[in-house]
Amino acid sequence: MTIATREKLSSQAAPKVLAALRQIAESQGRQFQAVLDEALRDYIDRQQQERPRRHVMASFASSLDEFDSLYRELAK
Repeated sequence: MTIATREKLSSQAAPKVLAALRQIAESQGRQFQAVLDEALRDYIDRQQQERPRRHVMASFASSLDEFDSLYRELAK
């Protein structure tokens, strides 16, 4: 097992958010830091998956421009 390097983070959060994270950590018998790290990773994963990549959207726009009349005919 390798130990990951950690970097200090200083930020602020709503008291209810921190309390919820602490409660989750306590109920699962985990450290607060581990729960916070998991929450941040989950957020990053969702953000990266939910947003189409720029080149995908550019290709989609190009397709709409090129085949607009065909798409309109198919929609009838």
